[in-house]
Amino acid sequence: MRSAGGRVPRPHPGNRAARRGRRLAARCRGALLAVALLSVSLLAGSAAHADAGPSRAEIYQALGLSDQPADYVVLVDTSGSMADDGRYSTVRSTLRSFLDGLSPRDHIALITFDSRPEPRYIGPAENADRIISRLPKAPDPRGETDIGAALDSALRELERGDAAEIASVVLLTDGEHHPPRGSGYPKSSGAPWNALRQRAHAIDQRAELAGYALPLGSGASGAELLGDVVDDTTVLRPDSIQDLDAYLERAGDGTRARKARLLLADDIGKGITASWTERGRRDVTDGSATASVTLRSTSRHTPLTVTGLRVSADGTPLRLSGLPTRLTLAPGTSKTYSVRLRGTLPAGGVPYRHAEETDATLRVSGRVTSAWQRALAPDVRLKVPERVRVTGAALPLRATVGSAVLLPAAGAGLAAVLVAAWLWWRRVHRPPLRGELLVVPAFGGELPERIALSGRRASLRPRSGGRGTVHGRRRRTDRGPRVDLLIRYTPDGSADRQSDATCVPGRQAVVNGMSFTYLPEQRAEQAAPGSGRPR
Repeated sequence: MRSAGGRVPRPHPGNRAARRGRRLAARCRGALLAVALLSVSLLAGSAAHADAGPSRAEIYQALGLSDQPADYVVLVDTSGSMADDGRYSTVRSTLRSFLDGLSPRDHIALITFDSRPEPRYIGPAENADRIISRLPKAPDPRGETDIGAALDSALRELERGDAAEIASVVLLTDGEHHPPRGSGYPKSSGAPWNALRQRAHAIDQRAELAGYALPLGSGASGAELLGDVVDDTTVLRPDSIQDLDAYLERAGDGTRARKARLLLADDIGKGITASWTERGRRDVTDGSATASVTLRSTSRHTPLTVTGLRVSADGTPLRLSGLPTRLTLAPGTSKTYSVRLRGTLPAGGVPYRHAEETDATLRVSGRVTSAWQRALAPDVRLKVPERVRVTGAALPLRATVGSAVLLPAAGAGLAAVLVAAWLWWRRVHRPPLRGELLVVPAFGGELPERIALSGRRASLRPRSGGRGTVHGRRRRTDRGPRVDLLIRYTPDGSADRQSDATCVPGRQAVVNGMSFTYLPEQRAEQAAPGSGRPR
């Protein structure tokens, strides 16, 4: 025996097409009513407390519970003891308000029982007066109390092919099980009761079956026997017969809560998603760009609210703004916001001017709840995913980053370094030539030929033949820098007989039989013209 409101509803496979049509219509009306309720709550937000939510009645109206049929079997004890303390007359009067709370789409079977059960009314719950009029004026003073036979009739009614997905058995009795002679349920246990339990279990497999037992007498009562047959049974014990109205209302509330739970089972795991609306590449070179973010409710019935809403772009240093910190979405609706992207992309390891591209993955934080959760608890537990789920692809980004002058400056600097290096190399390896070069065959006894040195490289074509080149090389010495001559000479002009030699200032060098004497500028001025052999 369990309390109502604790089970997960199961779908009813019978007459699926008709039920699907009824539920689709209920969803459409429920969505419209949810939007209306949201509009009203937003308009009244300045006057109402932020935590105030809709009432259960408003939620049931938004869900369209009146369009969701349920089966009720009401078993009324009409044995002789029900005449005591006005119990039966109280049952008649309180049943009217109970029936008034039902939907015209609900199906009701009103069955009285004493020595045997007798159906009084079976049909839609659309006219309470008509249904109550079918009850006998007074209980049978000679009637026994056959609760087993009454439960058998209730299960037979719920076993019909067009039964609803929600079923309730309401048992009102003031006595213990006391069947007449020949009853199929001579005791309050045994094989017949096991059979009842198996039948109730079979009904519970295709529909959500619950029982509500109301013991009316002050002594022992057989109302608890309903819990032996229907697993999900709540025993409601009125303190007095005058409290029956409130307890019957609790039975009705329990069934309405189960209706709501059945509808809201579609919303289990449904929350809010966020995605980039447009996926065209955004250019953030100037430090700012715009993009669109869409937040969508995936629920079918439940309005959802996200608080502490914040958005960022993973993988980038960009700052995003433009979303409200609190947002409420009606079932199945979406809202698109234009967000501002501020900042640019890092230049990476290359600080010169170039294009950087990356993908910005949307990240949305915030807590998702529903204004319905508090009103429906604990009978209906709305399991809303608390986090916003990001869907869709990342947003492509592009930016031109780095310094526009760095590359030209680096090129100019490199050129300056190269020029400086070349000037240094030329100063060392190609210094300006000064003085004279005395050229004479080493063994010929001829007068030397005087060749004036100038420029940085000179060609040699002595009168005695051959050819060559001469250039200087600056060297450091203990007496300061000096310029040596690097002489390259071939006697017949061929590369095969070319030889090299270095001639220091004031000295002689012989290359391929030709003597070369280097007279630096000062020595050349001191030497007399045609003075003969070099010294």
